[in-house]
Amino acid sequence: MSSTTAASVLFVCVHNAGRSQMAAGFLSHLAGDRIEVRSAGSLPADQVNPSAVEAMKEVGIDIADQSPKVLTTEAVQASDYVITMGCGDACPIFPGKKYLDWALEDPAGKGVESVRPIRDEIKTRIEALIAEIDAEAAK
Repeated sequence: MSSTTAASVLFVCVHNAGRSQMAAGFLSHLAGDRIEVRSAGSLPADQVNPSAVEAMKEVGIDIADQSPKVLTTEAVQASDYVITMGCGDACPIFPGKKYLDWALEDPAGKGVESVRPIRDEIKTRIEALIAEIDAEAAK
């Protein structure tokens, strides 16, 4: 870990267009520069899910300028926490990383009203993650 951040977190889902983008948006918003945030997908989409963008905008977080990125071995190696959201066996495993798998509904093809509960569940998990990272950093 670098001396300026408590930890680095990589969010991974298949398309890097919905869940991982919302998670990265919440973590960046709630933790600021204290936690380094990355997101990627095993098969990235062409754009971030418009319903995810709209749902995040409703809570004051703008992810419209983000774009899906391909998952790289380097991104995993550079992260302390790797949080997968349905990417299955496509996620490389490296020793010394903390892996979490968040079983979240895929917002692909859903309207904003269906994305809101997914967004809210992600926020709850992000708040718990920040508390865990802060507790680790305080040790």
